[in-house]
Amino acid sequence: MEWYNFVIPVLTLIIGIILGFYLGIQTLKKQMSNFNMDDNQLREMAKKMGYNLNAKQLQQIKNMQKKMGR
Repeated sequence: MEWYNFVIPVLTLIIGIILGFYLGIQTLKKQMSNFNMDDNQLREMAKKMGYNLNAKQLQQIKNMQKKMGR
């Protein structure tokens, strides 16, 4: 059994994991930049999670979404 019978599959696995992770992150960023919700949708989502948002909290969430969309 030659050394390359072990090294090539291991290198292929490592490269595949790194590329898969990178492409997954890029896809997630792209989807999050297109993710826009209006005020009512944000309030409904927060209520489903058990939170009541006031106007200041709602504005903070919208600002965070804008920053992520850069």
